[in-house]
Amino acid sequence: METPPQLTVGRLFSSWQADVPALLVVVLLGGLYGWGVLRLRRRGESWPVARTAAFAVLGLGTLVVATMSALAVYDRVLFWPAAVQNVLLDLIAPLGLALGDPLRLALRALPERGAARAQGALTGRLVRLFTFPLVSTALVLTTELTIYFTPYFETALANNWLHQLMYLQLLLAGSLFVLPVLTREEALPAWCTHPVRAGLVFVDGIIDAVPGIVVMTHGTLIAGSWYLAHAPSWAPDVQHDQQLGGGAMVGVAELVAVPFLLAILVQWARTERVETVALDRRLDAELERVTPAEAVASAEGSELVRPWWETENSEVARRIRGQR
Repeated sequence: METPPQLTVGRLFSSWQADVPALLVVVLLGGLYGWGVLRLRRRGESWPVARTAAFAVLGLGTLVVATMSALAVYDRVLFWPAAVQNVLLDLIAPLGLALGDPLRLALRALPERGAARAQGALTGRLVRLFTFPLVSTALVLTTELTIYFTPYFETALANNWLHQLMYLQLLLAGSLFVLPVLTREEALPAWCTHPVRAGLVFVDGIIDAVPGIVVMTHGTLIAGSWYLAHAPSWAPDVQHDQQLGGGAMVGVAELVAVPFLLAILVQWARTERVETVALDRRLDAELERVTPAEAVASAEGSELVRPWWETENSEVARRIRGQR
């Protein structure tokens, strides 16, 4: 293996290498997403530009940076680029893809039969199991700990195809948690309301920092024999390199939790506005059908009949009483 030149700030931004499998994944995902947007436009329907930008720039762009930038050029001689690379794949790239809401786009763009099959797959038992918040969070944590504290990572450094499989595993594990939480489709149980999702994201942000903390404080070198054998003369001490990688993992994990939580809060606010507008329209329709309150008594002095909104305890009745 050829040793790359000393890593400088300039080379950090200018060093790139092609990764054919990763490039194929990027082209495939981008092509499918673009097809969905184009199909909607041909039907005269719109799709938010911001969602397309999030999918392309933050989602696919992060995939490109993680697999083809200087992080990929130096990940076999330095630990910290590999650590940053992995956390980009299982945290930031899934967040960008999820902000593009590809599940909703697929269900809107597919023909009726295809959309029904996709909806059935999303609500199937197996998908429900793996996307259940506690299960998907555990999968992300288990994936990272397995990679770093078993021979998996060191073996992947020596085997390119296993390295590609590791990339894919990290991306899928992160997506299993993020995509269902951010999509507007009902991919989660009914009890996962927006307040619950915000709480889950907060807890997930804490859990995501665990692998970085463990890596940073772990006394034994991770893939130590590999990095000791391949460390170039200009590289820092291998133990210090591992501490840098763990610190970077913690930093990125906590950084991504903020926009993730903000995205949930924005969705929550939008949902509340939509529900309020729908309730107001329903209330207006009910008010149009309501006759003024009149005393209705029998000819011989029967007792007064109260209007329905004074006796019922429904939400519409309470709103009418509040407006009178």
